Amino acid sequence: QVQLVESGGGLVQAGGSLRLSCAASGSIFRINDMGWYRQAPGKQRELVALVASGGTTNYADSVKGRFTISRDNAKNTVYLQMNSLKPEDTAVYYCNAEAVSIVLVRGRYWGQGTQVTVSA
Repeated sequence: QVQLVESGGGLVQAGGSLRLSCAASGSIFRINDMGWYRQAPGKQRELVALVASGGTTNYADSVKGRFTISRDNAKNTVYLQMNSLKPEDTAVYYCNAEAVSIVLVRGRYWGQGTQVTVSA
C-alpha cells in the first residue's frame, strides 16, 4: 500500500502565499505522475497541477502563472507553491499519485486533503 500525507494548508489573505507538501510512503517501487486537485464546497473536484516523473508539468488555466508544482523524487514528495492567492482558490486540496508497489501493482492514491482558505 501507498500512503500520501499532505501538509501546509491554512488561512491566508488574498494576495498571500502558501506552500503545500505531500509525501508518499509505503511499499513503493516507483511513482509515476503526482498532482494536486481541489474541491470547493458545492463543486466537483478539479485538477490544479500535475507533474510527471520526468518533470513535465500541466496546470489548470485558473492557476497558471500563480502556482508552481515541483517534486523531489528522492523524497517521494510533491510540492505546490501558491502565490497571489485569490478567494476563489479556497478549497480542500488533495494530493494524488499514480504509484507502482513493490509487488508491481499499479494504483492511484489520494491524500486526506488539506484546507486552504483565502480571505478577501
